[in-house]
Amino acid sequence: MGALGLIFCMLFLLSCESRETPPPPSDSGAEADAPPNTLSPEEVGQGWILLWDGETTFGWEALGEAEWQIGNGVLSAASGNSGWLATNAQFADYLLKLEYRTAADGNSGVFLRSLKEGEPHLTGYELQICDSHASYTTGSLVNHIKAKPVTTDPDRWQSYEISVQGDHYIVRLNGEQILDARTEVHRTGHIGLQYNQGKGIEFRNIKLKPLGLESLFDGESLKGWREVDRPKKPMPHEWSASQGLIHVEKGAGQLETEKTFKDFVFQLDIRTNAPDADTHPNSGVFFRGDPEGFWTGYESQIRNQFEEGDRTRPVDFGTGGLYFYHPARRVIPSDCEFFTKTITAKGRHIAVWVNGYPVTDFTDQRAEGKNARKEARLQGGTFSLQAHDPTTNLDFRNLRAVELPER
Repeated sequence: MGALGLIFCMLFLLSCESRETPPPPSDSGAEADAPPNTLSPEEVGQGWILLWDGETTFGWEALGEAEWQIGNGVLSAASGNSGWLATNAQFADYLLKLEYRTAADGNSGVFLRSLKEGEPHLTGYELQICDSHASYTTGSLVNHIKAKPVTTDPDRWQSYEISVQGDHYIVRLNGEQILDARTEVHRTGHIGLQYNQGKGIEFRNIKLKPLGLESLFDGESLKGWREVDRPKKPMPHEWSASQGLIHVEKGAGQLETEKTFKDFVFQLDIRTNAPDADTHPNSGVFFRGDPEGFWTGYESQIRNQFEEGDRTRPVDFGTGGLYFYHPARRVIPSDCEFFTKTITAKGRHIAVWVNGYPVTDFTDQRAEGKNARKEARLQGGTFSLQAHDPTTNLDFRNLRAVELPER
């Protein structure tokens, strides 16, 4: 980087520092004291995402005939025939936290690694919610592994924490470990919430932390990455790495991984360094791209601009939006502040969370092909960071990903 470029970089960063929102005070209270269906800054930094936003069924699909209701930050079912809600995204290894409430004789469950087609307790696992079941009580994997018998207080909120790693399952109920076992039948799939007729069931605080992600950046060099120039009309773009940051200025250009990914979870932290409040740097994260192909594959947009002060009206698809196909439902971050983006892709389905909040849920129904601009690209490809134009000035850190296994 030349002396002039270094001066501009310092000015950009000073501008950002003067406008960056101070971190919230540390919350020393219990997690239960936090507002429901939210993530703390610490959880966001650790990679947690909200599976349920507390207000809508965005990112979920209702299957069966259960009648689901939302109110006061609670997702519930108390009438209709049996059914379940399934996440549109699929996951393999994760920590899952949620709270549930039901009557003394309630009977429900949480599905793990299930498919939408067929019976979810057969295509995946059913984590039991039923203290009185004859064989598989609360905390058991129904028809597979029995948990330590428990008795919960009826009509009070209960807390589940489930660790799913490879063939290893650990279940904690209200902080007490009641299951630690191994089973190798299912390796990836959807997460689901069951209503099993009879007594009602309520859920809230449904959050997930993907596990098994490996770093794509050593913090000091661009080892494992390569620069790609714009064809025919190359333009200056400057990539550098130091002190845990990948920094880019100018463009158009691209920095891509040497490794390719097909179905995956990808997380990274991003900061757009804007010189003033009226400038919103434009960039993107590409995935399933052609190696050494310029701006190919799908693009998850980076642009923290919205119309008339309304964050639900993103400009140019907005940060987290899937460019060309799905605008972000809300612009979560602001310029000059690091934010965390989580991208999942499994087959035709793509989802994006920003600071753990779900902003994009897209299923590509087009005919399969290699060009994501014209067809549904299901084959693997590179991750790429975009240098969009001469005003580009961004930092990236904590880049990490994991390939999802085949069923």
